Amino acid sequence: MHGPVSAAWLLVALCLASGAYCLLRVRTRGQEGQGAAGEALMGFGMAVMAVPAAFVTLPEAAWFAGAAAFTATGVHAALTARRSPHHLHHLVGSAAMVYMCLVMAATPAAHHGQHAGPGGLPAVTGLLLVYFAGYALLAGVRLIPAPATAPGGAGPVSGTPGWGERAELALVCRLTMAIAMVSMLLAM
Repeated sequence: MHGPVSAAWLLVALCLASGAYCLLRVRTRGQEGQGAAGEALMGFGMAVMAVPAAFVTLPEAAWFAGAAAFTATGVHAALTARRSPHHLHHLVGSAAMVYMCLVMAATPAAHHGQHAGPGGLPAVTGLLLVYFAGYALLAGVRLIPAPATAPGGAGPVSGTPGWGERAELALVCRLTMAIAMVSMLLAM
């Protein structure tokens, strides 16, 4: 992506941190752990995309490899969407990554950020922006704290879950990646 260099490096750091946390969550049991691998790949892929063009320009083949990897994660998300509605979000995220990889492959590095042409923002980019902005707002609202109680209303929850089992950290990770996706789509 192309834009202010300091903002790009901050985006790289946030995406790397989100990807690393998602790797910690992979060992969590159940559907949460299964979805974390895709989220880790998304975080690391977004970190690579966010590296400033002045620092490194990836060859066209790298963008096609990224598109292939995210196509595979999208197919997996589509096949597992019946088990969890969150996999639909993974499907949209994978589609967005494929789209951005293909745009980056088709656009010379000197012209990134100018692919819209005289007609303005492409429709696909606009739809993805609306989706990820809405997702970020919804994730932010879901982070508003609620009193923690044990199942059955027996009182406060005792014990602290491990790092990979904290639902609010997983939500923060998803919020961070949604905001990063919005900023990357705007920078295209």
